[in-house]
Amino acid sequence: MKLTALFFCFATVSLTACNQTQKSDQHIGTDSSTPETSIMDTVHTSQNSLDWAGSYEATIPCADCEGIKTNITLKKDNTFAITSEYINKNTKIEDAGKIMWHDNGSVVHLTGKETNMKLKVGENRLIGLDQEGHEIDGPNAHLYVYNKIEGEK
Repeated sequence: MKLTALFFCFATVSLTACNQTQKSDQHIGTDSSTPETSIMDTVHTSQNSLDWAGSYEATIPCADCEGIKTNITLKKDNTFAITSEYINKNTKIEDAGKIMWHDNGSVVHLTGKETNMKLKVGENRLIGLDQEGHEIDGPNAHLYVYNKIEGEK
């Protein structure tokens, strides 16, 4: 029960509501004869511009242990797998589910049996978001950055 509560707290911290929309009224390039094509071609998001599929890892803070070593694998078929290992607690939680991209294409929402979290997708990293959809700040902000350790094979 205690481990489920800890995992729920972790998921709650990572859960966000990101309602940002991306607007692009700028045209990049010199061909003004096809403005619709220019707009479509210049809208770059994490989803369509980055090599986001792969495995990411971080050790996030834990209230009653030394940390939670977490591995998240994002797959191109919009599924994920997550493993959370509580350091010195001999406890490991594994889950899998679906990825939903938010409209702005830079935030993934991971939903599984035990997982409900949102992460901002960056170049070779995932950034944990708070409940309001903002990047976690403060002295421990760096602990909520999942670094890419392997690309999808």
